Amino acid sequence: MPNPQPFRIPAQRVPLLVPDQDIMSREWYRFFNRKPRHGSFFDTTTQTALATNTAYAVTFNNTASSFGINRGTPTSRIVVPDTSTYNVEFSLQVDKTSGSNSLVYVWPRINGFDVPDSASRARVKDNNDEQVLAWNFMLDMQGGSYFELMWATSNTNVQLLAEPATAFCPAIPSAILTVFEVSL
Repeated sequence: MPNPQPFRIPAQRVPLLVPDQDIMSREWYRFFNRKPRHGSFFDTTTQTALATNTAYAVTFNNTASSFGINRGTPTSRIVVPDTSTYNVEFSLQVDKTSGSNSLVYVWPRINGFDVPDSASRARVKDNNDEQVLAWNFMLDMQGGSYFELMWATSNTNVQLLAEPATAFCPAIPSAILTVFEVSL
């Protein structure tokens, strides 16, 4: 049986070492030392919807940790530095202050455009009902792009609730978001 030909990527060959200097080339140094980007953000304010069935961007007023992924302007925008795939995980503290059953919708938006087939819906039932909505998205993004976490509700009595610390537990952010680069 003949030996199979190795797969070759048609690209410029880059030497591992810089000629006559015995140091690693910049391209290979970046390849070997590349760390995945990440960011963790949260918001300490209660976020409200002024109108029903209207898209609102979830804002984040604090950064817990970040390596290469940052909050933009406005603070609802999360900016990624590299073309890659990102795992976006979030939790929202949803509270209904009064009224009957209400719906809450959540979806991602990249560079101002809704991601197709990405929305989810949850029902908040009774008066003073509270729920934590949490799930994740895998987003393919270009370097320098931004995404936003969007939400809408069928009732303006639904809010993303932040609560202060108590004697027995820390404060509750209205929104928590973590972003991890999953492909290099």
